[in-house]
Amino acid sequence: MNHPDTAISILKRFERYLEEEEKSKATIEKYIRDIRKFYEFLDGAEIDKEHTIAYKKYLAERYAATSVNSMLVALNCFLRFSGLQTCCIKLLKIQRQIFAAEDHELSKEEYQNLLKAAKSAKNDRLFLLLQTMCGTGIRVSELRYITVEAIRRGKAVVNCKNKTRVIFIPVPLQKLLKEYSKKTGIQAGPVFVSKNGKPLDRSNIWRDMKSLCKQADVPPKKVFPHNLRHLFARTFYSVEKDIVRLADLLGHSSINTTRIYTMETGFQHVNRLEQVQVLLTT
Repeated sequence: MNHPDTAISILKRFERYLEEEEKSKATIEKYIRDIRKFYEFLDGAEIDKEHTIAYKKYLAERYAATSVNSMLVALNCFLRFSGLQTCCIKLLKIQRQIFAAEDHELSKEEYQNLLKAAKSAKNDRLFLLLQTMCGTGIRVSELRYITVEAIRRGKAVVNCKNKTRVIFIPVPLQKLLKEYSKKTGIQAGPVFVSKNGKPLDRSNIWRDMKSLCKQADVPPKKVFPHNLRHLFARTFYSVEKDIVRLADLLGHSSINTTRIYTMETGFQHVNRLEQVQVLLTT
């Protein structure tokens, strides 16, 4: 079963299965990448419970618990697909944190520095892309729905994973995007496209964002598309304090996922504790 040729054919069938399950492109790529890593660990050995347990231990010694669990989710999905349910393994137990690590969260000031860097580099596309993602909370995989037609309507209708939701485009952003599409000659379809006219993909956007780090003086580990979505969520929640509405805006099916996005940093948490202490002692 673990002969290289066989492994390749199994991965291709698994990929088709994930497509039929209507997993997103990003999810499929991650699952396939994770299963390749598992096969590398096996190094030709048969898949059994002993090896999956050993793999879990191997991952736990090398990655953060959340990363380990994401890889184990992919592995369990693959094992069930392969008819090897008995080899599935439990995820690591993680105590829920009540605050986020500030060394990974993008601040408003850092976001503004990224905008200044993009503007200084005369990269209009990236300048507007940053504002679009951070101003709407849209996923990087959903940017193709920001079309000339959507800008005219003031809203984009996103269809993803059998779910449809409406993403409103703020009026100031509409104006900027209209000017950009007119300047670039884009008359219909997606606004954020490459030189050959195809919608930008995750790797294009990731690379462009990382190019701003040095000039913006922002740590590279903070600069990636999903962090803009986190900043949108935290900013929206600080204004509205409505986690149910925020979950709808982000397209989350579970509020527990949304809670992760609205975590305060440890610094903010300590400030709140100090405020409580003052109230108790005065």
